[in-house]
Amino acid sequence: MNPYTEQSSHKYKKINPADREKLIIEYSPIIKHIASRIAVRLPPHIEKDDLISAGVIGLMDAIEKYDPSKETKFRTYAEIRIKGAILDELRSLDWVPRTVRQRANNLASVYAELEQKFGRAAEDDEVAKHLGINIDEFHETLRNSSGVPIISIEDMGGTNSDGEKRDLLECLAGTKDADPQTLVRISEIKEVIAKSIDELPEKERLLVSLYYYEDLTMKEIGEVMGITESRVSQIHTKATLRLKGKLRKFLED
Repeated sequence: MNPYTEQSSHKYKKINPADREKLIIEYSPIIKHIASRIAVRLPPHIEKDDLISAGVIGLMDAIEKYDPSKETKFRTYAEIRIKGAILDELRSLDWVPRTVRQRANNLASVYAELEQKFGRAAEDDEVAKHLGINIDEFHETLRNSSGVPIISIEDMGGTNSDGEKRDLLECLAGTKDADPQTLVRISEIKEVIAKSIDELPEKERLLVSLYYYEDLTMKEIGEVMGITESRVSQIHTKATLRLKGKLRKFLED
């Protein structure tokens, strides 16, 4: 039985080693699933096993820090911690070249600028023209940007009254660090994301729904949409860049 199945109003006590081992075994498939979905967008030299190892560390961290008195299921908290640990591992590897990251950020900013100007989703040729490149160079930039994260989790968390970075992972999981000001910020971010997804072109909106809500793989999405897996990846990148641009603009404002 999962020792964290039932919520408790009592003060949190550290879990015993036997129950910790049971939880690690129980959540191993979830760690592999999360790592696989992240790995599919990464360069070949990034080993999935390294991501899984980071995910295990994230799970162990969740086991140690989970507070049953909070109104959050352990599974939800664990998944957030697992993803956070994997992203931390990727950031430590610095696997995205600085030039690629800069071009992706620039591309996201251009999408946001043009879409605010036009009041609609920007077309490929419009973005390419604004960047002063031809359509082939645009598609190459798009391919190179496929693995760049949407935005830094730390940037979204903001700072507390002492000027220190808030842990957004803790805030999302509903721990004591989720002060009213941060909860309002999280609510605003959710609204921006939801509105931005609604404003995506039809194919990009469908892909986001199938990938993030229906949990389909890129290959399965290609079969549903009747397109190649590489085309799915391209559409996914455009969608994430549009979202990145709008999120960054919101955070900067």
